Amino acid sequence: MALHRDELTPQMREYDRFEDPSQRNYQPYLMYFHRANYSSPTVNTDRSGFRISVGPNGEQASASGNVPPGPVRVLTGSSTAMGFGTTSDAHTLTSRLWSRYAPSAPWLNFAGRCYNSTQEMLLFTLYRHQLPEIDEVVLFSGLNDLTVGRLPEWQQGDNGAFFFCGEYFEQMDDLRKRNRKSSKIFGRRSEQTQTIATHDEVQRDISKVVDAAAELTLRHLDTWRRVAGPQTRISYVFQPMSLWMRNVHAPEEQLLFDEIDRISKMGTWEELYGDISTKEVSRAFADAVRVGCEKKDVRFFDLNPVVAEAMGEKDWIFVDRAHYTDKGNDLVARILAEELGLS
Repeated sequence: MALHRDELTPQMREYDRFEDPSQRNYQPYLMYFHRANYSSPTVNTDRSGFRISVGPNGEQASASGNVPPGPVRVLTGSSTAMGFGTTSDAHTLTSRLWSRYAPSAPWLNFAGRCYNSTQEMLLFTLYRHQLPEIDEVVLFSGLNDLTVGRLPEWQQGDNGAFFFCGEYFEQMDDLRKRNRKSSKIFGRRSEQTQTIATHDEVQRDISKVVDAAAELTLRHLDTWRRVAGPQTRISYVFQPMSLWMRNVHAPEEQLLFDEIDRISKMGTWEELYGDISTKEVSRAFADAVRVGCEKKDVRFFDLNPVVAEAMGEKDWIFVDRAHYTDKGNDLVARILAEELGLS
């Protein structure tokens, strides 16, 4: 039986190849990043794994590839900002901003698939030296920090949990065991360390999840300010997500959402993320980050209500509940430029 995903969004098969776990690009400090020098009609990366941005005349740029002379603009975030789901590099947010809606300076894609705010900040810190003058940094983020904020306390540490952190803890536990001297006392049990969180351990106090995610996000904004430079304008944009904007979806979206729930091996979206997918949670997180941004001279924008107002009932915006179609990226890029006053 053919999947609606293959019929409606055939480009997603290329993203499956791009994300092949056996080819995962493990990185010091960052834990992981995109595959380097990846080439396809759908997604392309440079020697470090940054996705290529496309300009108004077809010119290309990336942080570890062709870096235009300054000033440049930077868009960071996780997979939505990276452009996961688009049919080509030309349809990502950075490319639509550079090529049409805010073309006065080149845009570089600094987003990372499955990144949280800690990794977003680290990626920029590690590669800032490759960039010229920066006049604009846009953090297009939020969903992943709420998602990993629900992981159990023992995985959070001082800097928050991250995707695949169970694999990290598992490997570190194996390393610890290999370096531990074998006990010579007969009958002593070996120490058992938990490394993988279970569904039952997910944090259910969502108000605490929201507060912790907002606190980490705001803490990292201080570092963004220091690393980006005092003259760089920084904006935090709370990313639009389907369930934070409307309850009735376009026909194509509903087909894809239902199919994803049906074939998912982990559970439905409602079972996994339903408690952070309400409009009440969206507003609570937005309010907390907004107050913090005002104290840090960082502009804050919640695009959820603005994009929701601009969408028609049958507009097909999402390939899944978090990532946009080409039309969705174009709509969000236009609104982003308008709301932020970009040219």
